[in-house]
Amino acid sequence: MQYRRLGRSGLQVSELSLGSWVTYHNQVDISAAVEMMAAARDAGVNFFDNAEVYALGKSEEIMGQVFRQLGWARHTYVVSTKFYWGLEREGVTVNFQNTLNRKYLMQAIDGSLKRMQLDFIDLVYCHRPDPNTPIEETVRAMSDMITQGKALYWGTSEWSAADIRAAYEIAERHHLHKPVMEQPQYNLFHRQRVEQEYARLYEDIGLGLTTWSPLASGLLTGKYRSGIPDGSRASLDNMSWMREQLQDKAKNEAVTQLEVIAKALGCTLAQLAIAWINRNPRVSTVILGASRLSQLQDNLGALTVTPKLTTELIQRIDDITRPLAA
Repeated sequence: MQYRRLGRSGLQVSELSLGSWVTYHNQVDISAAVEMMAAARDAGVNFFDNAEVYALGKSEEIMGQVFRQLGWARHTYVVSTKFYWGLEREGVTVNFQNTLNRKYLMQAIDGSLKRMQLDFIDLVYCHRPDPNTPIEETVRAMSDMITQGKALYWGTSEWSAADIRAAYEIAERHHLHKPVMEQPQYNLFHRQRVEQEYARLYEDIGLGLTTWSPLASGLLTGKYRSGIPDGSRASLDNMSWMREQLQDKAKNEAVTQLEVIAKALGCTLAQLAIAWINRNPRVSTVILGASRLSQLQDNLGALTVTPKLTTELIQRIDDITRPLAA
């Protein structure tokens, strides 16, 4: 496992990390989470990603309990959470759903700290942009979380390059804590934002990336070529919205072509897809998702594949996937 600086900050994160979206509480209970987080740690993973909205707070609770059970020293791992959608589902929801206003954010961080049983969270993200709240209000609230010692670094997730730059410039102008990282979707079929839209930001403001969905929600594993298998995330009722895209005929045919390359390298489709992202120097860490230990172990095997991706192989992969990529 190699470690990379998070953008221009001094913080180093493992090149592969472990996330909890979809899986924790829905597919992964406490015992399975303990097993997988311990295995990830043994492999050198030091960053564990979460969000307030994942399983409506249950994911944070599970991860917090795992930290307690495993007894890791706090300085040895990096943990994140993200804010935007809110948890209020009954009663008054105004100001507490789909927002980045100050009132919500300052209470959201306290809720996450309580659920995760932590004194501070290393990385906090604005999970989506909020067009109804001035960016300056959001920047000040996120900066105050850091000043108060409740978080160490802040960033964004799925923000436009223009909004990220605006947030950075506001923080710089008012001597506030600047956004350090962005968490975008990035995989062989979803590339434009990372490779084109953000291109100027890497040098201009030192933006770091903690990318999600390396396997395009499982499409790049090949398991959806014959429909929706039982036990997959797409089989979950709350994930039904992704079924159509996972059964995209053209993309699944491309996956079959990628399988030829994977077999020649002696690796799995998943390992090939993760290694392709990992070879990008702009990516600080690739966030993995797994519902069982064997799946996680397979994904971690991508580390041995990255050095095998020659310029010629990268071109072959691009020829297969780029015409279908967003």
